[in-house]
Amino acid sequence: MPHGLQVFVQIQLSNLISLMFLASSAKPIDDNLKNFVDEIEAQSPSLSVLAARQFRYSLRQTTIEVNIKEPRQFNVLEEFIIRAAIEFQPPPTEDELASVLGLDSVFIKTTTATLRSLQTLSPTSPITVTSEGRSFYEKGSVPQPPYPVQLNAITDPLSDKITFQTESLSETVIKLPDLADFITIDHIITDISSLQLEEIQKFIQASDLALHVPEEGKIVTSYKVLNPTQKFWRKISLFVIFDALEDKLTIQIRNGKQVLESASNWLEALHAQGKISLQALCKLSDETINFEREAILQHKNTEIEARLENIRQKTLKPAKKADKKVDKSPVVGEVVQLRDGQISQAFSEVLNSAKSQVIIYSPWVNQAVVDEKFLTLLQKLANRGVWILIGHGIARRQEDEEKPISPEVEKKLRAIKTPDGLSSVQVLWLGDSHIKEVIVDQEIHLCGSHNWLSYRGDYLPRGESVYKVTILHQVQEAYEFFANRFQNQAQKLWQNALNNRDSKLAVESLYVWGALGMEDIALKNIQQSNWLEILPMWLNVALQGLRTKNIQADSESFETALSLLSQVSIEEAFLESLQQGWRKVIGAIAINNPKIALKLLSDEVWVQFLRLNIAQNSDSPDNFISQHTLSKKINR
Repeated sequence: MPHGLQVFVQIQLSNLISLMFLASSAKPIDDNLKNFVDEIEAQSPSLSVLAARQFRYSLRQTTIEVNIKEPRQFNVLEEFIIRAAIEFQPPPTEDELASVLGLDSVFIKTTTATLRSLQTLSPTSPITVTSEGRSFYEKGSVPQPPYPVQLNAITDPLSDKITFQTESLSETVIKLPDLADFITIDHIITDISSLQLEEIQKFIQASDLALHVPEEGKIVTSYKVLNPTQKFWRKISLFVIFDALEDKLTIQIRNGKQVLESASNWLEALHAQGKISLQALCKLSDETINFEREAILQHKNTEIEARLENIRQKTLKPAKKADKKVDKSPVVGEVVQLRDGQISQAFSEVLNSAKSQVIIYSPWVNQAVVDEKFLTLLQKLANRGVWILIGHGIARRQEDEEKPISPEVEKKLRAIKTPDGLSSVQVLWLGDSHIKEVIVDQEIHLCGSHNWLSYRGDYLPRGESVYKVTILHQVQEAYEFFANRFQNQAQKLWQNALNNRDSKLAVESLYVWGALGMEDIALKNIQQSNWLEILPMWLNVALQGLRTKNIQADSESFETALSLLSQVSIEEAFLESLQQGWRKVIGAIAINNPKIALKLLSDEVWVQFLRLNIAQNSDSPDNFISQHTLSKKINR
């Protein structure tokens, strides 16, 4: 049997064995959680759910009554009485005010009695305003008598939180295992009646009930417990998930589709400390976990090898005997094998041909390849607006890399900028792979044994071979594999940036998304996080995408981004960069697609353009667009 075919058969057998094991192994997954398992695994090819089980656990509900005091606007007579008490010297009596106004003193005395009951006036005559009354007068409002509101305090021992809600929990019978039978929940159930008023106020504020809003004068003044604490049951789901990219096991707790982050983190900590057993929780032994892990990792690696072997088989077709039946179906593109000295030349030529995007994966990166000549080539690409994504790493954990990229080399790569000052080269540790591949513009794919960024290949030939692939569907298959890995890493960067409010890290994730043409995902994250100060940088990334035709002018993302302008204050520190960004983006669209640009500037958007001084009051959408189309004609 020829060696290539033998390797191919071995790969397929290994692949089949892995699949058979994964399919046949009795994973402890509850039937009614299978749809959730499918959704989790569909998020990324690297995720595998090893176990999924439902439990019940108990909440505590305590019904309380709070008294709320909030202000109302002064009526005309109340305002006059307080003003007179402040400004008249000496302060007037009720009869004196009645005489001045020509009113029956009964009206004045009834009103002052109301104001005294609200602690706005002192209880004695003449009329004297209290300090609280002066404060309310300055705000133009007067407090009303407190009114009661009934609330339910929900104590959740799993998240160790107390929340308030108006609706009572519903009593339902849940026939599931009690989580407390497997895990000791040390969180103490708080006695609501023992809480201080200030604590109740904070819990109500955190529950978003708008019942305690001091800045508006709306204050919870007291509370009392109405009924004894009751126990209610809630259904939760536990998932044990293995991430092949991270080589990491995680425990996830969900209430329906909602991930309970604090509970999940707590269980993971208990598992790491050896305080809970996955065997007891969901019949998942350490031996099963290790076996599944090895099978998943083997399956992932054999998928890659199978793809490369498929490419190798393409190169063997021309060598088949003439008397064999030939497949006459048209194939666009070809597979060409390159050896030793041909490789570095092809690498340089392919990179030079890039118009918008270069992806390189090399297990190692060193200065033997990343020299001044190579950096000059990348700068040349950056000057044309080409995005360059470099993935590296062979170990399963970054800290385990024996030959990590040096900070000096990484710094030189990151220093390569586009004419607009954007970082053209993104260097990301992806790890856990020995593959060596290059994809340019989703049109050309180089793959084989050559270490692209750690071996120059122009000295001492080592018998290496590389395949240059231009068959579109095969290039696309390789591209989707890498795009998914880079996208996952970008999402992790964004989450870290969000947790630490690190705008520099957030911009790095925008660059990766921009390089992948995933500006919609970048914008969605900005929108969901309400991190509008990042919006100007998103516009810069989108602008480069427009210029390289990586983003279409009619992308829905532009309409979405424009809709966010109503949330921007004219006092924002990033307003100037936002103004410049939108002028450039609308201008870039207008140059080639004036109708689309005009459509984007709807009446609602134009109001925001004027409010935020993106356009001048003397402008109109037509004039704003024509400024850019006219400059194009002049430049011609």
